[in-house]
Amino acid sequence: MIYSESNTSSKKPKLLDQVRARIRAKHYSIRTEQAYVSWIKKFILYHNKKHPKNMGAAEINQFLTYLANHDQVASSTQNQALCAILFLYKEILDQDLGDLEIIRAKKPVRLPIVLTPAEMRLIVNQLSGVTWLMVNLLYGSGLRQIECLRLRVQDIDFSYNQITIRAGKGDKDRYTMLPQIVKTPLQRHLQKVKRLHEVDISRGFGSVYLPTAIEKKYPNAAREWGWQYLFPAKELSYDPRTGLKRRHHEGEWTLQREIKQARIKAGLIKRISCHTFRHSFATHLLQSGYDIRTVQELLGHKNVKTTMIYTHVLHQGGQGVRSPADILLSNT
Repeated sequence: MIYSESNTSSKKPKLLDQVRARIRAKHYSIRTEQAYVSWIKKFILYHNKKHPKNMGAAEINQFLTYLANHDQVASSTQNQALCAILFLYKEILDQDLGDLEIIRAKKPVRLPIVLTPAEMRLIVNQLSGVTWLMVNLLYGSGLRQIECLRLRVQDIDFSYNQITIRAGKGDKDRYTMLPQIVKTPLQRHLQKVKRLHEVDISRGFGSVYLPTAIEKKYPNAAREWGWQYLFPAKELSYDPRTGLKRRHHEGEWTLQREIKQARIKAGLIKRISCHTFRHSFATHLLQSGYDIRTVQELLGHKNVKTTMIYTHVLHQGGQGVRSPADILLSNT
């Protein structure tokens, strides 16, 4: 235990329990809850378990500067730590922090790692079953890893060849295409998933996690076929918030491990992650002549500037700048 609000006999919830309760009341994701609680713990431990209400801007600046200088965290990591601490002071302690003069971690400018079509074929040829389906959706639909894992049965529209992404990054919905190559294998996969769901129902389970508002409005929806995960986990597990035993979606590490093994088998030296397939999706669409606004919508980017990073491909090949060395050699 890191800290309690009071060591007296008061029934007031502990500080971190208050944080969890407020996060859940605001319908933040479990991942956000875990990250915020973790950063608040680290902040308190860094200051030798001093209570946050007895600290302020100076201590926050000191902690965040330490992260940048000593731990050399990425700018996104430092920003997440700041958001967690600000949440604590604003939502729980109701304190005005004033101006924060933070030494910001340097935000590097990185170009995305993109696979060529030939490299994509090498990777896909090493895969089979559910992993093959997931990778073809990451690459063929431009999905983020978590978007793929969170897909529900009802999100797939075989008639319109369309996938609906619910509550994506920024809590936005969007549509993207359903690749033709996955249609028949995905239909066969769904038959297996439905049989698994029927077995769960017969054993007294069969419910899945639903967003709070939907769960309250439709109490029986959690057991309905349409709400089941497209890629369910192999085993039942306990929900960390409710304690209910049910079937969640497939884990992130499982897919990442399979992709790493496929990369090694394919003999590729590029660093490949699940997000590499999304980068490749956007890049290959631009190379095929699709306009950047279309790509922006399919990716779900709020600002076209985010999508502009993929325009590096427009400076390659015949449309780009030709090396003077190549011009010299061609004239000899």
